[in-house]
Amino acid sequence: MKITPSNTADKKASIDALAWMFNVVTSVGIIIINKALMVTYDFSFATTLTGMHFAATTMMTVVLRWLGFVQSSHVPWPDLLKFVIFANFSIVGMNVSLMWNSVGFYQIAKLSMIPVSCLLEIVLDKVRYSRGTKLSIALVLIGVAVCTVTDVSVNARGFIAAFVAVWSTSLQQYYVHFLQKKYSLSSFNLLGHTAPAQAATLLLLGPFLDYRLTNERVYAFNYDMPSAIFIILSCTIAIGTNLSQFICIGRFTALSFQVLGHMKTILVLILGFFFFGKEGLNIQVVVGMIIAVMGMIWYGNASTKPGGKERRSHSSITRQQKPGSDSTEHDGQV
Repeated sequence: MKITPSNTADKKASIDALAWMFNVVTSVGIIIINKALMVTYDFSFATTLTGMHFAATTMMTVVLRWLGFVQSSHVPWPDLLKFVIFANFSIVGMNVSLMWNSVGFYQIAKLSMIPVSCLLEIVLDKVRYSRGTKLSIALVLIGVAVCTVTDVSVNARGFIAAFVAVWSTSLQQYYVHFLQKKYSLSSFNLLGHTAPAQAATLLLLGPFLDYRLTNERVYAFNYDMPSAIFIILSCTIAIGTNLSQFICIGRFTALSFQVLGHMKTILVLILGFFFFGKEGLNIQVVVGMIIAVMGMIWYGNASTKPGGKERRSHSSITRQQKPGSDSTEHDGQV
């Protein structure tokens, strides 16, 4: 059977959709499990729990390597160290930002990751966006802001924590895409390099940091059977969350991951409506959802059009191509 470009495009679109659904399901699932763990069982050691997540992910990569699904690869220590620093600052920064800031300012900080990711792609990858792509991103920001931003108050230490969280998270997500492309790594291979380093550092620093934030020691927690089951379940789902994040950023870009990632915010709001009734839903939230979804659809269409999102270094080549040629390199197709 002859493989046509349309068949290849359809196959890629199907795999992209499955990867994105995998990320959405695992991300929303871990939010619900962690919320139950922290609210119902008062397990407030977020950084240590994240260390457990990466320890579980490390065990998964070891098993896959033993079974032959993960091939041996190499990432230089300087690049791996940069990634671990960005990733750990991201985790700690987000936890501290949520603790020190109001929910409204925390949501604004999360929204600002999109323009920061844009800036990183413009400066580091020489990416150029069309007017339609820029407007679609702005529409997503407006929609999610209408949905989620309520009271906004900020103090000096909260602003610093949010600033560190936003930049470190954006750099970490950019570096996932960068390392996969630079060293031709699969998501499993990259996780095999990064997960052990993150698990070791977070399990060492997590108990101390959690004690400073909560004034409680993780070792003194009452680990009964129900809480232990939720911790194990959280670690299991986290394996899928970590893997799906690497898959999605590798297939798209950090910016596309951020833009479409707000679909998870919409889903969490919808699930909250079904679980907690109409109290979490009002006309403001509904309007914000509609605006955000329209922006995401527009972004998916605008960013994949010729010139919607392309590297500047290839612009001169693009102008020399004949009409109808489609050899221009596009990044972040959705």
